[in-house]
Amino acid sequence: MNTYPDARSLYRLPWSKADNAIAWLEVTSACNLYCEGCYRANQKNSHKSLAEIDHELEVFAKHRKFDGVSIAGGDPLVHPQIVEIVAMVRKRGYKPIVNTNALALSEEMLDGLQRAGVAGFTFHVDSKQRRAGWTGKSELELNELRLELAQRVAKAGDISVAFNSTVYDDTLRYAPAMVEWAQRHADIVQVMVFICYRQAACGRHDEFDYYVDGKKIDMNELVYSRPTGEQRLDISSRDVVAEIRKRFPGFAPSAYLNGTHDFDSLKWLLTTYAVSGNEVLGYAGPRFSELAQNLHHLRRGRWLAYEPPSTLAKGRSITALGGLFDSGMRKAMRSWSTRPWRWKSPVRLQSVMIIQPIDVLDGGEMNMCDSCPDITVYGDELVWSCRLEELMRYGGFAHAVAKKPAAARKEWAQNARAD
Repeated sequence: MNTYPDARSLYRLPWSKADNAIAWLEVTSACNLYCEGCYRANQKNSHKSLAEIDHELEVFAKHRKFDGVSIAGGDPLVHPQIVEIVAMVRKRGYKPIVNTNALALSEEMLDGLQRAGVAGFTFHVDSKQRRAGWTGKSELELNELRLELAQRVAKAGDISVAFNSTVYDDTLRYAPAMVEWAQRHADIVQVMVFICYRQAACGRHDEFDYYVDGKKIDMNELVYSRPTGEQRLDISSRDVVAEIRKRFPGFAPSAYLNGTHDFDSLKWLLTTYAVSGNEVLGYAGPRFSELAQNLHHLRRGRWLAYEPPSTLAKGRSITALGGLFDSGMRKAMRSWSTRPWRWKSPVRLQSVMIIQPIDVLDGGEMNMCDSCPDITVYGDELVWSCRLEELMRYGGFAHAVAKKPAAARKEWAQNARAD
């Protein structure tokens, strides 16, 4: 079993349901692109009104402290009032982050979003999308598209750029090269996000029946469910780290969120490093992550979400400050000081986030992300966004009930892992 990194050596991010870095605002269920593994059914004519969105922001403000608002969907750019939505979020004093596939991101829209105060974009680009002109391209070939998007945003202003990519069994091997690509473009790419592929019930229909309020349901009715065997469904954040370390042996995460049932699971795993040119000078340790979060909370009363490129470009001074408390940043500073050819080159900070969504454990427990940032509003309550379809279809979250005794389930799970 892959045990690196050990959670005890990392900083447990201080986020909670009531005090978090992010709120997840879904403005529409409509989308203009098919992505394998999507958690939301594509529903036309599902755009929320500005009044509904304003109300959801009120619900968030009532129940949760947060720094950034992930504006999501569907694809939020298909909402005809997306510019007004971004302006609403900014007016309330939050950082608007648009989560999009970018198909609808025209120059005119980008200009409007920039004027409205957009703080960042998280672009979903991966090889399992049916993207015109890019179908069949590998993750490495898609770096051409990623670069084009990052360059467009960089020209628009001081706007954060993140790319997320769903990690499948056949694309896991590309993770190191994608990290390397991001490092080469640290001036215009601030974050890389890898999301381990999951589907509802994690394909374990042979082991469990599923119920909502005592009524048996068919999980196959959900858009994020499919029969067992089509894709590997147990890729973990540790697996992604192990793959990245094949090319970058020093790759060292510093902070995490654990699971709600398996406390050793690393659900959100953060790695931050200082990079100059295409060379990593050093990796931040747990103390640096703790310092960054707590300084922001002391100053703003909120945990830190996204930072603008202009802040991350001050990598030399941030690394020097961090080095007073953190051994990883001290190592980065020494690395820079002993490389005279780097003295005139900027030092920037860049992050890699690895997300391991829901796991169905051997006993049927749903191991969610504890203190999940991607909590959204439904029925005036805060709920997990990744399981919203269960609420909409069945009126509640599904519970797994074993079909077989514990010994038989354990034997089945061991055989499945061996296969």
